[in-house]
Amino acid sequence: MIQLNRRQFLQQSSTAASLLPLVPMSSAIFSSASLKKITIDQVSSTFEREPLATPYGFKGGYMTDVWQAVARLQSSSGKHSVGLGTQNTLWSDSKIFLNHSESGGNALMYAMTEKGVQLAKGQSFTTPIELQENILEEVYAYGKKVTDNPNLRKTFALNALVAVDNAAWLLYAYENGITDFDAMIPETYRSALSHRHEGVVSVPSFSFATPVSQMKELVDDGYFFLKIKLGHPGTQREMLDKDKAKLTEIHETIGQGETSYTTDGKIPYYFDMNGRYEEKDSLLELLDHAQKIGAFDQIVVVEEPFPEENESQVDDVGVRVAADESAHTEEDVITRIQMGYNAIALKPIAKTLSMTLKMAKVAHEQNIPCLCADLTVNPILVDWNKNVAARLAAWKEFPGMGLMENNGHQNYRDWQEMLSYHPHADADWVKAQGGVFKLGKDFYQKSGGIFQMSNHYQALFDPNKS
Repeated sequence: MIQLNRRQFLQQSSTAASLLPLVPMSSAIFSSASLKKITIDQVSSTFEREPLATPYGFKGGYMTDVWQAVARLQSSSGKHSVGLGTQNTLWSDSKIFLNHSESGGNALMYAMTEKGVQLAKGQSFTTPIELQENILEEVYAYGKKVTDNPNLRKTFALNALVAVDNAAWLLYAYENGITDFDAMIPETYRSALSHRHEGVVSVPSFSFATPVSQMKELVDDGYFFLKIKLGHPGTQREMLDKDKAKLTEIHETIGQGETSYTTDGKIPYYFDMNGRYEEKDSLLELLDHAQKIGAFDQIVVVEEPFPEENESQVDDVGVRVAADESAHTEEDVITRIQMGYNAIALKPIAKTLSMTLKMAKVAHEQNIPCLCADLTVNPILVDWNKNVAARLAAWKEFPGMGLMENNGHQNYRDWQEMLSYHPHADADWVKAQGGVFKLGKDFYQKSGGIFQMSNHYQALFDPNKS
């Protein structure tokens, strides 16, 4: 097994070198006393199905299309907002996905979105976090009932509420005259999002079925940080053998590539097991194999190796281990940090911005680095994610940049048409250039375009807006 030196590892994992000077926030500081009390009196929801170009495989299953949930909230003042959410039943609770037809699982999640919308009607709140706290547990209880699963993962409920939560944040901004992302974030959470990077690394994602030749094509195009899903289908032994073979093929094909964006100039690896490794020894065997083939030093992070119920300590495995699905709430973040997880994959586009702010605050207070993970979301939600990623502290391996997984452009059949729904589809910061989203004054002034309504999604409720 790998010989481990915890002190050396923790020193190497320190994010001290990555901390950048804090930047001043927006001059518009909103205290709780100055915020309006918002009452929601009209609500609606709908969804669109967006097909994938090819089936996308992970967690032992394959997705073929993705439902885009859309929520509309209107306040008693007459202002309204339209929020988006991308559903992923396979990621949020694979048992629901595998025990139902694909459309059936999506319908269950959408039913929970509609439940959240209806619960929001008549609610009064000062910040969207307060609204979410008022409805989350009831939506979660409803989800356990409609899925007939008392052990439903809380992430399933959070995923269902993203459209509702985004609509609430926009309504909150419109009601209070807030026009930029920094000012929208309540003051207590701003320290965790206190940076303004000039670039965000665009991290493409590859399923276990993706040919390595496709990875090489993206590396040749300038992408340099790859998220690679392991945890092949089959028994644990079959999975591990396939994963080791895939790792060997990957390292032989792209492992000698070079990039100017990392501190050592090498192509870094980001492996996501999505909870498929049932035993810690299996992970150690994979890492031993990485040592033997010379790939170990290029592994920057391993994400969610074990099932959520596996409470193994991971501070002695020799690589950075990130929590994703197992960290539903800020309490879960604390638990995972105590178990030795030393990175958190934030998902404002999957677990709601409201919950993400709480999680980011806890991680920041413990000096635990974060990145933003994708959910194969639509282009507008990419910029919701980008707003968070651009403000997180940089990792020591990627000085001066945020990190964000971004795979919708790889997987949606109609990505270019979906891109046209973005209010700023032609902006320089919408598309990655050489593996990096290059951000400037325009991005921060417009907050990635999230405050401007999309004509396409608005027209789902008001055809006159098309």
